[in-house]
Amino acid sequence: MALLGALPSRFRRERVLVVGCGDVGLRAARQLMPRAKLIALTSSTERRGELRAAGCTPLLGNLDQPASLRRLAGIAHRDLHLAPPPADGMQGWHKDPRTLALTRVLALRHPPKVLVYGSTSGVYGDCEGAFVTETRALSPQTPRAQRRQDAEASVRALGKRVGVPWVILRIPGIYAIDREGGTPVERLRRGTPVLEAADDVYTNHIQADDLARACVLALWRGGRQRCINVNDDTDLKMGDYFDLAADLYGLPRPQRLPRSTAQAQLPLVLLSFMSESRRLCNDRMKSELGLALRYPTVRDGLLPRTP
Repeated sequence: MALLGALPSRFRRERVLVVGCGDVGLRAARQLMPRAKLIALTSSTERRGELRAAGCTPLLGNLDQPASLRRLAGIAHRDLHLAPPPADGMQGWHKDPRTLALTRVLALRHPPKVLVYGSTSGVYGDCEGAFVTETRALSPQTPRAQRRQDAEASVRALGKRVGVPWVILRIPGIYAIDREGGTPVERLRRGTPVLEAADDVYTNHIQADDLARACVLALWRGGRQRCINVNDDTDLKMGDYFDLAADLYGLPRPQRLPRSTAQAQLPLVLLSFMSESRRLCNDRMKSELGLALRYPTVRDGLLPRTP
């Protein structure tokens, strides 16, 4: 694999634990195989065949059942943690007990050489369209972003407690034409409105394969105790993004609404995305991870592929 071909030979068969082996985790696993020995945590016996087909050794365990995680202690040289926190509606809604349980187990025996955690750019909160670097103070304004901030705190605490180097990747909207729900097509077909230009917000994206490549690079090239924005070079407001997608797929552009009207017509989850505006800077991603984007803009990634 070209991505790992330049790595020293002593690194090439290290064990990598993937926690949260969903779409991006599987993409990362395919890029790591066969140069690393892959272990994938899963709570589902039904997924074992799929994980083996992806080159992973499945290991049963459940992040919501900490006692089931003890086998993870010392099992891998490098860990990639992409599992989301619990959803809304639980006690302690602003906490992520899953990441806390994982980091406690990783501290027990032979801690990993590095822990890479996939967080969200939502931890920055609303930045009113400003350009955002990784040094900006966190100000999460939604429950899901607050849970991610709590997860980041658990990762940092592991570093302080037993000296594990960590890399926190702050990830915006993930898209890909081969990812379930990975394009705006269904939303465009439903005719979901967007904000008019005067009220619109800046949005950020990363194509799923580019994100997977960033995860793999962070496992080996990420600096110690480092936060890195992982996003492409697109500089678009949300409505312009949907207009672009509509034009590419030959669909009607969405209706534009003022924010005052949208608040009465759109779901709260969607409105929460429309209440935060920021433009992520990706200089660290390029200079420290050395990631050359295959899809530098959303146009590149949304273009229909020809056979």
